[in-house]
Amino acid sequence: MKGISFAFFITGVLAVTAGMAWGIQMSASGDHALAGAHAHLNLVGWASMALFGLYYHAVPAAAETTLAKVHFIVALSGVVLMVPGIVMAVTERGETLAVVGSLLTFASILIFLFTVARYRTA
Repeated sequence: MKGISFAFFITGVLAVTAGMAWGIQMSASGDHALAGAHAHLNLVGWASMALFGLYYHAVPAAAETTLAKVHFIVALSGVVLMVPGIVMAVTERGETLAVVGSLLTFASILIFLFTVARYRTA
């Protein structure tokens, strides 16, 4: 694995590592107030990013496009903004970051949908 597929996959692995550590910390402390942010880190950060990486590995023609690089930037930005944004929302410090991160994550999925549809016969 190399290139954009590796970038997506290693980002996913880093996200799940952080998510697992965070989950252990929540369990040890008994404080699960931020479970929603933890869940999004694991789902969007690990599952989505890893699946994107596997897709781009399996479909090299899609991985070689500029759109794949844009997809990575949008997806990464979504995770990086959404997870702390959820923390801020849960702790009543504002929802703007969560909204922006969520919109970027949705844009990332739309880019992926377009890519999958475009390279369905590749």
